[in-house]
Amino acid sequence: MRRSATHPAVMDMQTEAYHRAFITRDPRFDGRVFGGVKTTGIYCRPICPARTAKRENVIYFPTAAAAQEAGFRPCLRCRPDAAPDLGAWRGTSNTVSRALALIEAGALDGGDVDALATRLGVGERQLRRLFRQHLGASPVSVAQTRRVLLAKQLIHETRLPMSEVALAAGFGSVRRFNESFQQLFRRSPQALRRSGRLETSAADGGAVTVRLAYRAPYDWESMIAFLSARAIPGVEVVTADSYSRTVSIDGARGVISVRPADGDVLAASVWFPRLQALPAIIARVRRVFDLAAEPETIGEHLSQDPALAPLIAARPGLRAPGAWDGFELAVRAILGQQITVGAARNLAAKLVSAYGEAIDDPAAVELGLTRVFPGPERLVGQDIAALGMPKARGAALESMARATVADPLIFGARRSLEEAIEALRALPGVGEWTAQYIALRELREPDAFPHADVALQRALADSEGRRPTSAELLIRAERWRPWRAYAAQHLWASLHATADQKDRTDDLQAA
Repeated sequence: MRRSATHPAVMDMQTEAYHRAFITRDPRFDGRVFGGVKTTGIYCRPICPARTAKRENVIYFPTAAAAQEAGFRPCLRCRPDAAPDLGAWRGTSNTVSRALALIEAGALDGGDVDALATRLGVGERQLRRLFRQHLGASPVSVAQTRRVLLAKQLIHETRLPMSEVALAAGFGSVRRFNESFQQLFRRSPQALRRSGRLETSAADGGAVTVRLAYRAPYDWESMIAFLSARAIPGVEVVTADSYSRTVSIDGARGVISVRPADGDVLAASVWFPRLQALPAIIARVRRVFDLAAEPETIGEHLSQDPALAPLIAARPGLRAPGAWDGFELAVRAILGQQITVGAARNLAAKLVSAYGEAIDDPAAVELGLTRVFPGPERLVGQDIAALGMPKARGAALESMARATVADPLIFGARRSLEEAIEALRALPGVGEWTAQYIALRELREPDAFPHADVALQRALADSEGRRPTSAELLIRAERWRPWRAYAAQHLWASLHATADQKDRTDDLQAA
């Protein structure tokens, strides 16, 4: 095992703070730092129940991948695979942020680091340097660590046979899966599972349920309200304690359902015929529910603006909801131009009814789900305007479908937010507002900001009702960087709160 004090671990002034965090088992540091114990060769989370090692025997790392690359193996008690996967590097290196999103979506499963760097518009050496600087590990190590930790999570949390765990975690073969675990944990995968548990194949039709950790607090009520207002009948079903939808990946169709679980966790249940798609599905769930956010860091920064401070105090765990699919979001955004959210949802429902494929999966039937959102290939050549919208908008949607079929990576990460907006604005029917909205929800750009949005301007109206112009709002938002997307979400949520309060007042007056 290669371990050295010269490894790019967390050092110097932070070391004392991290040592105290491990002594006190401070949950605020969970997922932000990992401690490798030189005398045992094991790395742990700050909340590990095991006795804290002596300070001189511990090396601190910013990521699990860095600890494993240095030769440490995961602790079986605190389970680093269950730690929240945070985005502490956001705002420090957006290139790393975008690269991690692509790796999580499988960019290195069938490609190499050079291809990943090309997609991000940087050189391979530069990308490796940035990963070493911000994460303490190489891109390949990050991808391998994610694969191993997902497999370990599936061993602990599901009853899948080991051959299916290997497949679902992205291992090319069962042999490679067994070798990796023997090398890292010094035992077989089967030895890590509690004895006596009956194995159940995913082929039997049951759900694969995984627990996805987040950094508390989490405003589930606001998240579910946002998704509910936009839920397309047949494709999505939203209740107070769950979000369910149909999904389609590479021609295969299935269902996911997400709900809060005990602890700072969301439980995602997946019914899908191809286990190989599980990592990509988990990545999408994490993106939709914004599980990598650090609300304390974001809130502390935005609260410096007196107008935002009370909004953040009211909703300290507010997240920026992501999108399930880039093309789907682009269609929704174009449909929603210059009309209400409800009207856009009704148009989307007509689109799905006309062009979406039916799904008869038993889980879908039980949840009340009937169709999948149509892929771009199903809209090419269609007279979409006949569904009840301006001809120009229907034509824009059809052109968007053509562009997406021609370039499936059209909604992929770019070198910068500015470059992404420029590329999106070149698409049919996409202006500044739509481009910023797609960047916010699909590209997960934390600094995206649709400053032309009338609702945002209304939320910052002064006491006399005067709203800032788009240009004035953009200038004011400079102080919110690099978290303008979250500022927008708080402003939107404040309008819903005001409307809800007005409705309650009207009800009391009527009574």
